[in-house]
Amino acid sequence: MEPTTVGDVPQADLQATRLRAQLAIDAAGIGTFDWDLVTGRLSWDDRLIEMFGYDTETFEQTIEAFNARLHPDDLPRVTEALKQVIATQGDLDTDYRILLPDGDTRWVSARGKGFGAAEGPAARVIGVAYDVTAEVASEARVSRVLEAMPAGFYSLDSEWRFAHVNAQAEKLLGLARDELLGQIVWDAFPATVNGVFEESYRRAVATGQPVAFDAHYPEPLNGWYELRAWPTPDGLSVYFIEVTERRQAEAQAERATRRLTLLAQVSAELAGTLDVEAATARLPRIVVPALADYCVLTVIDDDGHPRDVGSWHVDPAQRSVLEHYAEVRLDAMPLTSPVGMALHSNEAVRFAGDDVLELLPAGRARDLLTLLAPRTEVALPLRARGRTLGLLTLFYADGHQPTDADVTVAQDVADRAGLALDNARLFGQQQQMAEALQRSLLTEPPEPDHAEIVVRYLPAAEAARVGGDWYDAFMQPSGATTLVIGDVVGHDTAAAAAMGQVRSLLRGIAAYSDAGPAEVLRGLDSAMAVLQIDTLATAAVARFEQDDDERRRGVTRMVWANAGHLPPLALRPDGSVVVLADWKADLLLGVDSSVQRTELEVTLDRGSTVLLYTDGLIERRDADLDTGLARLRTHLADLADLPLQQLCDELIARLVDGKPEDDVALVAVRLHRQDRPRPVEAGPNRVPDLVPEDPTLA
Repeated sequence: MEPTTVGDVPQADLQATRLRAQLAIDAAGIGTFDWDLVTGRLSWDDRLIEMFGYDTETFEQTIEAFNARLHPDDLPRVTEALKQVIATQGDLDTDYRILLPDGDTRWVSARGKGFGAAEGPAARVIGVAYDVTAEVASEARVSRVLEAMPAGFYSLDSEWRFAHVNAQAEKLLGLARDELLGQIVWDAFPATVNGVFEESYRRAVATGQPVAFDAHYPEPLNGWYELRAWPTPDGLSVYFIEVTERRQAEAQAERATRRLTLLAQVSAELAGTLDVEAATARLPRIVVPALADYCVLTVIDDDGHPRDVGSWHVDPAQRSVLEHYAEVRLDAMPLTSPVGMALHSNEAVRFAGDDVLELLPAGRARDLLTLLAPRTEVALPLRARGRTLGLLTLFYADGHQPTDADVTVAQDVADRAGLALDNARLFGQQQQMAEALQRSLLTEPPEPDHAEIVVRYLPAAEAARVGGDWYDAFMQPSGATTLVIGDVVGHDTAAAAAMGQVRSLLRGIAAYSDAGPAEVLRGLDSAMAVLQIDTLATAAVARFEQDDDERRRGVTRMVWANAGHLPPLALRPDGSVVVLADWKADLLLGVDSSVQRTELEVTLDRGSTVLLYTDGLIERRDADLDTGLARLRTHLADLADLPLQQLCDELIARLVDGKPEDDVALVAVRLHRQDRPRPVEAGPNRVPDLVPEDPTLA
């Protein structure tokens, strides 16, 4: 029989070759691995499983099982090497340490190769690994590995002498290894004594546990270092890298974060209240101790005089001293003082505390500043729109000097405070002007005999102090008293302008025509259409009339028309409150000028009070108008016994508490008894007494 062959090689020769290879592998203690990247299965032979401290039952055939045995310091490096093999189908050649379950550390050398399609990453990594702990233990092998490390390394013997120093350690420590070998570490680097270096090294040797820490070494190194030290049978081994730039970047980021937080606090403090000056006065508590040891804030009054409004000291015991100093310092300071220079130059001024002491005359201010003992002061103007509105003065104690960054941030704080103050003052001026304009459009009511008329207007707390609400009260040619309440849509100057037009038109129509409420509203609607007054408005017009019989009976007729407005309320002499109509009203003004207007009529006893009002008095975000109207009726009944002026004031106080969400306007009339005419002196708003026979209510 012919011998079996494989190709040109006899099968017996192949078997012999494989046997010799297997014997060589067995003799060398080599284990094999096969990592299938598609399935994720990692196959090890028995020798490799044993080498890594597993058995066939505990080895999970995953890369995680391999990583679990890798030394933590070697894991990133080996992982990166495997990634390169997979990405390039390249060769694997790496040494690493493994930690066995019994605590033993072994060195393993691995060789392998990635396989896959012609192009692309590997689908499989096959190789061998073997224990090289004995080799690594040799001096040559250790030196070769350590010299290739990018980190500094040195080892200390049991007497704390340098036994080995790699090239990177020479570079980082600034000394050649020949200068270090044999020296005691405490002598070569005396700053390590009684510090974190010595404490950590001795703890590692005493406990047998590795240590890791960051520490700063002063001159001549003047740097931050990250160190890892672990005990060995011969002493201590130390890996270290310099992290000065990283620590500086972290410190810079931390400072930037603190400054941004400070500026955010300042912005929140200034934006969170309408009383900006009070908020500004609290700024020293934010600035100290972030930017200075103590601080005084100055603002310039409307009359141009500076005054200190706030102060804060990092030392609670010195705060009262600083407060007293702030009370007297400006009066004692000459114009040539640094503070005066900063106020007039619009630029920051830095000066020594002794300079101010020399300028101050003998007296209380000088004595208090002596107690405060500032080493340095910085005066920063509160600037806004090209002018100075105050001053932020920072004080620094001995041993603490302001950095340029501190001054820059402090000036930003001062400028924000200055801008907030200026905005508040401008806003206040605009509010005053707007409210004056609004009130100029709302004239005082007449003062007819046998009746008292009270009007009130309160602008919305968050609005521009002008809006579309209005009231009116006037006499018509017939002598009848007419009251008007209205609301033009909007809460701005445009609404106020439209309100002025609508109110004036209504007044003119009523005064010229002597018409009743419905006709007055119809004429107003028509005039708005002709004049193209493009706005919507609600209005209620009430006219008080009286014929001879009604006068003798002591009653008055109220005739009114309502264009989409809230219903009037009547407070009877017995204290009861009634709504004079339901919610249904005619169409509001500005929608359809051809709509028919209706009138309603009610007879009122003398002593009755009629209230007309806008929705700002009863409307709330958290309740509907029905609820608001019920509240109004309740409070009106509670206040029935009060004089009319006081009743209106108390009604507004109870319902809006001085902070209306919408504009509030109201007009109220109280009908007096007519037992006999009362002589009253005529005035610009008062109609002379009428004789009892007059058929109308004046």
